[in-house]
Amino acid sequence: MRAMTYHGAHDVRVETVPDPKLEAADDIILRVTATAICGSDLHLYRGKIPTVEHGDIFGHEFMGIVEETGPEVTAVQRGDRVVIPFVIACGGCFFCQMELYAACETTNPGRGAILNKKSITPPAALFGFSRLYGGIPGGQAELVRVPKANTGPFKVPGTLADEKVLFLSDILPTAWQAVNNAQIGQGSTVAIYGAGPVGLLSAACAKMLGAEQIFMVDHHPYRLEYAQRTYGVIPINFDEDDDPADTIIRQTAGHRGVDGVIDAVGFEAKGSTTETVLATLKLEGSSGKALRQCIAAVRRGGVVSVPGVYAGFIHGFLFGDAFDKGLTFKMGQTHVQRYLPELLGHIETGALQPDAIITHRLSLEQAAEGYKLFDKKQENCRKVILTPGSSDVPLTETTETPPLVPATCGGPASPAGAGLAERGNDHRGMRSTGNNSKSERHVHRQGNGRLSARPFADHHHGGIVHRR
Repeated sequence: MRAMTYHGAHDVRVETVPDPKLEAADDIILRVTATAICGSDLHLYRGKIPTVEHGDIFGHEFMGIVEETGPEVTAVQRGDRVVIPFVIACGGCFFCQMELYAACETTNPGRGAILNKKSITPPAALFGFSRLYGGIPGGQAELVRVPKANTGPFKVPGTLADEKVLFLSDILPTAWQAVNNAQIGQGSTVAIYGAGPVGLLSAACAKMLGAEQIFMVDHHPYRLEYAQRTYGVIPINFDEDDDPADTIIRQTAGHRGVDGVIDAVGFEAKGSTTETVLATLKLEGSSGKALRQCIAAVRRGGVVSVPGVYAGFIHGFLFGDAFDKGLTFKMGQTHVQRYLPELLGHIETGALQPDAIITHRLSLEQAAEGYKLFDKKQENCRKVILTPGSSDVPLTETTETPPLVPATCGGPASPAGAGLAERGNDHRGMRSTGNNSKSERHVHRQGNGRLSARPFADHHHGGIVHRR
């Protein structure tokens, strides 16, 4: 089969590798029909995650058709169309029984990223995410072995295109968990640090749940502009505003701060020179810039929700401030399986349209180009999906529609500021948020290397029109 393989930092290649085989009685073999590049994959791509070896196959956002089943598989059968959660869970252990699937204690022979040497059980295995999390080959391939197939694969209706449901594998449940952890509901105020895929979908979920003000901090203008038009966020560009938290507080009632804040950036947040040096010398594992901003921006008694990936020590973590404000922290990998039925329902009704964030559709053979585009934020890239077995991926045509949300959500657009990057589970950030003078374009690269593109309308929450 063909698969995307790792050969060192910033060096990924699509190669022919052996087909996977059933290894356990409850395994299945999946023929992948769609896969995506996640912000977390960029940590691997940049060589930031240990225990990644040459030849490893990345990818934890994928779906497809069941090709083969082990003798103990009862939940799915050959020919079923399924989305695969990135978390591999057994369904029967102590944590799975509490629907804390990311804490499954039976699937991961590694230790996870924990530094504490106490002998506790490891977290769940993850697809394509290093030997810290099981060393299970990922989904940026034509075929994938899926363990624990009675718990993971989630059947999706044939009436919904792959693009509509693909992100049930990770980023939509991750955004949903982040927003729910932040206790966002009708009339809430929320600040989201990071306008990558998870940050954008967090804004979509917060909007659907009735948030009154949604602030978004990043430093890529095109991402901020998109979020402002599509979800009505109040954009803040941290290249232009050196203290976004202060700007946020000044726009909240009573200058109290927001009810909840979401760190969709993670350990590669752009921090101070000191933090950069410490991280380079490996004296700290993660930059604390985004977290410090989150602690500052949230009101007393508020919640800091962290879907962004962190590891190791953090410089300048203001725990005293968090104590003084009586904050609650909720974080960790996503318990994907528990949210899938509800989220599928929101997709079917059109309340959530996660495919709106897609900008680039490439073949699997062009995976290396996709990584480069996403990593360097070229061509206004928000999200890349890959289709195996094709060198010519058709575009989805859309019709131009006006924005369905106001330019701002409860306050004037702010200049911008802080210092971040991507969610390990996904997201870098922003610059200025000027007027939208250029229409965006879905980009499609053909197998012959030529680029074709068509103008597209933003897929506004609740108002996209598809033409196929």
